[in-house]
Amino acid sequence: MRIKRTTPRSGTARRTRLTAVATGFLAAAAFAAPTAHASDAHTFSAAQLNQVNDSVRKADIPGTAWAVDSSTDRVVVTVDSTVSQAEIAKIKRQAGTGADALTIKRTPGTFNKLISGGDAIYGGQYRCSLGFNVHSGSTYYFLTAGHCGQVASTWYSNSSHSTVLGTNVGYSFPGNDFALVRYTNSSVSHPSAVGSQTISSAATPSVGTTVYRRGSTTGTHSGRVTALNATVHYSSGETVSGLIQTTVCAEGGDSGGPLYGGSVAYGLTSGGSGDCTSGGTTFFQPVTEALSYYGVTLP
Repeated sequence: MRIKRTTPRSGTARRTRLTAVATGFLAAAAFAAPTAHASDAHTFSAAQLNQVNDSVRKADIPGTAWAVDSSTDRVVVTVDSTVSQAEIAKIKRQAGTGADALTIKRTPGTFNKLISGGDAIYGGQYRCSLGFNVHSGSTYYFLTAGHCGQVASTWYSNSSHSTVLGTNVGYSFPGNDFALVRYTNSSVSHPSAVGSQTISSAATPSVGTTVYRRGSTTGTHSGRVTALNATVHYSSGETVSGLIQTTVCAEGGDSGGPLYGGSVAYGLTSGGSGDCTSGGTTFFQPVTEALSYYGVTLP
């Protein structure tokens, strides 16, 4: 998601001055189809696909995302507008004899984190979105993106920082992208809902599932799941794995917001490319992993 900040933090040179940050991998759908090869009919084993998947990581090219597509027996690599033909060639060289298992798709825009339940939360000079309210016993928390937890430790419900929500318990980013914030303001309600939609359970969606995302910048938008266990190498250098890849759009400030379908929680907005005018590709941290990691449950 995009982070909204006005002044760079000391000691964090990689965080440039942004007006709307935290919009990770938003973008229009990939527009360049891969060139067909005679080897397209070849079936690759799971071990071979995993090896090729690892080779893409080792190529270490910012602005790329990849996942194994079991329906085609290929590793689909999505590259943003910053990735050159030379860098694509490097990915193929790194794959070696497994290069024929690669499908390269290009998407406009730049893969970035998106900092900026869906409701706005403010920390330091940043704005993000609240994901899901959770609890452990009688103690209440909310989940948001890890890259939000990385840049602020206390969160407020307004930009003037006059109404505190709570403080960080911890965050995991990069690698994962989730954070847990404990409510410290007893006057703040914490329903198990996204807007008017009650949330009662958590699960991992299937490829092709229609999903909805809510965020403090762009409200509610829908799309479908295109890949599971995707890895993103953001343009700022961080890599996050195990993500849900979708066609849902998002923009800066939507980071941390919820991905859901009906009453089922699916994920937390991580980042992407594009916007909600032209469309986008957005990645989500599976919420089940965050729930398990912190030992919390939905209310």
